[in-house]
Amino acid sequence: MHNNPAKTDGAGTTPWRLLALLMAMTAIGPATLNILVPALPGLVTRLATDAGTVQLTLSLYLLSLAAAQLLLGPLSDRFGRRPVVLAGLTLNVLASLAAIAASSIGALIAARIVQAIGASTGIVIGRAIIRDLYERDRAASMIGLVTTAMVIAPMIAPLVGGILDTAFGWEAIFMFISLFSATVLLWALLVLPETRPQGAAHSAGRMWQEARALIGNAKFQGYVLCGALGSAPFFTFLGGGPHVVVTLMGRTSAEFGMWFALTSLGYMSGNFTVSRLSQRFGVDAMIMAGIAFELIGASLTCVLVASIPEAGPAIIFLPQLVISYGNGLLLPNCIAGAVSVRPQAAGTASGMTGFTQMAIGAAATQMVSILLAGASSAMPMAWQMLAVAVAAGVAYGVLVRR
Repeated sequence: MHNNPAKTDGAGTTPWRLLALLMAMTAIGPATLNILVPALPGLVTRLATDAGTVQLTLSLYLLSLAAAQLLLGPLSDRFGRRPVVLAGLTLNVLASLAAIAASSIGALIAARIVQAIGASTGIVIGRAIIRDLYERDRAASMIGLVTTAMVIAPMIAPLVGGILDTAFGWEAIFMFISLFSATVLLWALLVLPETRPQGAAHSAGRMWQEARALIGNAKFQGYVLCGALGSAPFFTFLGGGPHVVVTLMGRTSAEFGMWFALTSLGYMSGNFTVSRLSQRFGVDAMIMAGIAFELIGASLTCVLVASIPEAGPAIIFLPQLVISYGNGLLLPNCIAGAVSVRPQAAGTASGMTGFTQMAIGAAATQMVSILLAGASSAMPMAWQMLAVAVAAGVAYGVLVRR
């Protein structure tokens, strides 16, 4: 473990208050993305616009959330974790307050872009802080616990957003986000230590050297690609699942939502397993186990969709439980592996990892919607999930094992 001011308790584990803070910081990004979803139809009339333009409050938010990680990670390597976290959370609070005052869709979209830049701070720098404090296998356990917040937040956020929108109007959603972000900001101000290893401050030239060294490292490429491609079955399902269940199977969106909650249990179980076993078996063994579960789940989806298409949503959701469990095993370990290649540049590595995951995820959701257009069954989605799971295995085998 690095010598720095962040103290751990007697057992050598993270103080729970720091872990809880990192979970809250990480939750802001996905919660802020999803909390607005129930209010989108109402925004069309309230702001006198069209559905396509309103959709930009989600798509541009997601794009900004991904791109900001490339900037914030290196900034935290240069200036320290604490000042960048505090600046990002402050930006999120101010952008949320600006959104309340927005009187046009253009102003709201602009506020959402700035909000995303602030919200991405918790995701990218939370991972770097964990790597500052722990060696690689222990870091994977901690990242597994913290990323649970990224699953729980999107599950709860639409419910909270729907209640606030119905009771008080869409502005109340942004008031809630600003209060939540301000609470986390105050919390960070009081308890967040500076964890960047001493003497690791980087000049602009050094930051560029570190970024080039990471990009040219086969092991780093392998962990990043394996994590991103290993997440792609989930993004494929996210993009194609609603069409398959609602349009092709004729079920309600409420039924889709209930089934979908089941898949998050798989991911959370995988994260929990990582928090228990990564130290014992190591990062690489857990990644291989995760890939194996994803391949089994994706193969099972293909078999069930081909053999019993009339069996309803269960044929895609039950195998998805297996895939999600594999993803929960694989992702925290890929992140821990990537940020451990050059620990002195953990922020830069974390930013590149997060950006690649979101970029490949966005491509997967877009691709599956194209493949399903005109399809009569879930087969194109099943094949894409299998293809990206195989690609994750190839990335690991060719780049990491080498």
